Amino acid sequence: MIETLVVQVATGFGLGQLPFMPGTFGSLLGLPLVWWLLGHPPRRQALIAVILLVVAVPLCHWASLWLGGGDIPQIVADEYLVFPVSVIGLASMRRPWVLLTAFVLFRLFDALKLPPLNFLEAVGGGLGIVLDDLMAAVYSWIVIAVAIRLWRWFCKKQAI
Repeated sequence: MIETLVVQVATGFGLGQLPFMPGTFGSLLGLPLVWWLLGHPPRRQALIAVILLVVAVPLCHWASLWLGGGDIPQIVADEYLVFPVSVIGLASMRRPWVLLTAFVLFRLFDALKLPPLNFLEAVGGGLGIVLDDLMAAVYSWIVIAVAIRLWRWFCKKQAI
């Protein structure tokens, strides 16, 4: 019973079983989570994100063991539970087009596996499964934060 529940949650209730882009489809579960999260103050967002990470590590670890080991594509809980990190504290993110940009950046960084993402996968167990997605979320956050800052600077210059 517990094994079935863990595997169902870890595979995104079946989305991870899709033959084409399971990580992307699994990440879609993170969109309502992000929308909800952005309605909270930044400190609470950070606390909730930490809780999600703490849940993701053992969840992915046990699901990986029960499904054959390693960071297998069927496990998508790492994507949808870590994706919210890419928008923490960015209040202007609660716009659909900006949220879509965050989603695309997160998926792009996760797929490209830029350093140190490619090295983080070598860490074993649930921690390794979650760490590469966490770095992809951090990369996305940095790009979005810089873009928002530049946009505000540009708009301010135009108003002068």
